[in-house]
Amino acid sequence: MSEKHRLLCCIGLLGFNATQTDAVTMAAVILGIAMTSKRDEIFNGVLSGDLENIKQLLESSDGTEESHEHDLFGKVDEMGRNALLTASMLGKSSIVRELVKHGARVDGHTVRGYTSLHLAACWGHLDTVRTLLELGADTQAKTFRGERPVDLARRYSQADCTDCLTQAGV
Repeated sequence: MSEKHRLLCCIGLLGFNATQTDAVTMAAVILGIAMTSKRDEIFNGVLSGDLENIKQLLESSDGTEESHEHDLFGKVDEMGRNALLTASMLGKSSIVRELVKHGARVDGHTVRGYTSLHLAACWGHLDTVRTLLELGADTQAKTFRGERPVDLARRYSQADCTDCLTQAGV
């Protein structure tokens, strides 16, 4: 019996239909079948800096039912950072641009209010700060402590980012 057939049989035994993502995941776990979703692959591509793979994944999802049913940027790490937040923190400007081009929210934030611009600024990624500003990132967004991106850049002595954000009219 093929892996796919075993998975579909298990889903049926659990009383779900094949369109329910949680059931598919649960059945795969029960059967020991390794499953990776596109959002896992996108997130892993961000971590490895694999822009070409990310482009292929995003382009293959454009306009498909899967991209509308599931948030391709919904995977978060243990700190609540999604693919765009992580790319910004790592200073991956081309990946940031590609993710936003395909629908990632430039002002998405963690539960503590940190946006991509906050993370790029405090880690000193000037090119990524500039990219996010070009893409319309909110310079006035505040964290749970009331800090704006420029405040974090100052606190962590990121002079170039502080200057850039100040010139942007912060």
